[in-house]
Amino acid sequence: MARIIKTLAIFLLYFVTATVESSPVTNEVIHSQSDQTEHFTNLYPDRYPQGNFLKWQWQKLFNSQSNTTIPPTPSVSPDLTLIHHPPKDVLVTWIGHSTILYQYDGVNFLTDPIYSDYASPLPPLGPKRRVPPGVPFNQLPHIDVVVISHNHYDHLDLPTIRALADQTGGPPLFLVPLKVKAWMMDNVDKLNIPAYSNKVQEFKWQQSIHVQGRTKNFTLTFLPVHHWSARSLWDRNETLWGSWAIVHPGFRFWFSGDLGYSKDTVDIGESFKYFDLAAIDIGSYKPRWIMANYHINPSEAVKVMQDVHAKQAFGIHWGVFKLSDESYTQAPEDLNKALVDQHISQDKFIVLKVGESKIYKELN
Repeated sequence: MARIIKTLAIFLLYFVTATVESSPVTNEVIHSQSDQTEHFTNLYPDRYPQGNFLKWQWQKLFNSQSNTTIPPTPSVSPDLTLIHHPPKDVLVTWIGHSTILYQYDGVNFLTDPIYSDYASPLPPLGPKRRVPPGVPFNQLPHIDVVVISHNHYDHLDLPTIRALADQTGGPPLFLVPLKVKAWMMDNVDKLNIPAYSNKVQEFKWQQSIHVQGRTKNFTLTFLPVHHWSARSLWDRNETLWGSWAIVHPGFRFWFSGDLGYSKDTVDIGESFKYFDLAAIDIGSYKPRWIMANYHINPSEAVKVMQDVHAKQAFGIHWGVFKLSDESYTQAPEDLNKALVDQHISQDKFIVLKVGESKIYKELN
């Protein structure tokens, strides 16, 4: 019975999602323009035939190994002293899933923040958090900028967005894909206060914004990757999706968001030449016949690192929510195997423990 209820919950989530005071920040949108597109499409075609979701769930219903021991997702207590007094160099803290605290030059960035226990519109149905967020919400530093890659529930979490809008010192600057701003304004009352009317900016692919750091400006650019969007059965691909380049004269960072493998990452590498660091999805990749078009596997993640010419990378989107068939800890194992198979040092593409911080030296 528990297995049936769990599977029905996954079906429900599928049909609802169409699968699932600090330093001041000033901003200036570059080449802002409207877009009347009703449905967005990827730049490149899918590589594989569309998998059958119901077939996948039917197989899971009768093949699930409920007695299998699940190894714990590695986690550590956060270094709050370091987080609240970051060094001159880049400080990255993995809060879990695709949520990263990226701190550099006096600006605190947060990517795809989710602090909820369920990545679902109808909790307690849907994927449940397996490990607590690496930094408790009330122990975060003031967040200056939030970047959102797309509107799936594990990347755009309404309770977390509302909590960030209510943070002491005022809301952060929310940078969201095209057509997501309307959802933000409809669902987050704080952002409708006139004083905060400019706190949500939305972006087409290749559109950029300047954010003022302590010493120099960041340029954030929204870039295409191969994915999709939906928060209900009726809005598939009505909002845009993508990745983010966060470029500073002293350090160049790329956040992949969710993506299937495509020529988009080759294009990004050709356009941006290199990144000092990339945060790349490595989880939610099995079975390949259902996941391959929209979620890279660890071997493809290594290829993506090479495509964008990242000097270093770390893996995200694994170990927190059960969104696919691989175990919670299989992604790091498969990543290490891919690095060995491709004769690449395991120090070049690492995984962090939930709550772990790592300093990356300013390289320029």
